[in-house]
Amino acid sequence: MNINKYLPLAFVALLMTTLSSCAAIESIFKAGVWSGVIIVVLILALVIWLVSKIFGGGRN
Repeated sequence: MNINKYLPLAFVALLMTTLSSCAAIESIFKAGVWSGVIIVVLILALVIWLVSKIFGGGRN
């Protein structure tokens, strides 16, 4: 029996029993939203940097 396969399910079950449903959903979305915002900002900065390097950032 592989315990790692059931670990995420056990974690969700623990959250469901210890937190109210609104608090659990709120904490999940807070972490998700801020992680998503940070990732999108980093990707946009990387794309802008790459485009500037390709199309004329090295002319100075």
